[in-house]
Amino acid sequence: MNIPPADHPVPFGGAVDGRAARWQSHREERRRELVKSARRAVHILGSDASMEEIAAAAGTSKSVFYRYFGDKAGLQQAVGEAVLSQMQRRMQEAVESAQSPREGLFAMVSAYLQMAGASPNVYAFVTKYSPGEAAEAGADIATAGALGHFFEAVRDMIARPMRSHLGAGKEAVIGYWPTAAIGLVRNAGEQWLATPESPAKPDQETMARQITAWLCVGIAPQMETKDLR
Repeated sequence: MNIPPADHPVPFGGAVDGRAARWQSHREERRRELVKSARRAVHILGSDASMEEIAAAAGTSKSVFYRYFGDKAGLQQAVGEAVLSQMQRRMQEAVESAQSPREGLFAMVSAYLQMAGASPNVYAFVTKYSPGEAAEAGADIATAGALGHFFEAVRDMIARPMRSHLGAGKEAVIGYWPTAAIGLVRNAGEQWLATPESPAKPDQETMARQITAWLCVGIAPQMETKDLR
């Protein structure tokens, strides 16, 4: 029986017959399996794992990964889409169960830190760029692709309750603050992830509450007037 190769294209403009549809379904399932295997490998091996190391851990060859993902940046993107989709669902569920805008912010920050902290290696893998990519694109993968869309969605999740809570006439705040908030959450969260474990390092809940307090009231309560003179 003749079986088309893994990258066999469906004829443009033609009807998709049963065999082509089955093969496409098989290819998509295989791609999902490879993403899961890559995620497990990176979790164990670290964010700097090579395509060859990831393929070996997955029990296949790196040529298979190149066939499905093109290059390492493509694999990063695919793993990122899977991880961030899961993270976004968790954050959306947290927002929907919140009783106030501040509680909603805390729930989102907590969900973000929990998911990122569950596997710092995987988080680092999907937010870093391949050598030479930054020079070509002018930015790293963290500001584009899956992660960029993810933070855009989070920004919108923050803006919606703010809009209903603050009412009309606050578009200047609603337009800028969510974007600034995302920057604070992400940078503080990534620094927290990178901080070695020690008695001085806050736990996940404490860090989430601190970030939420910074977002809602800033650092003013911790500063004395004399310090500003």
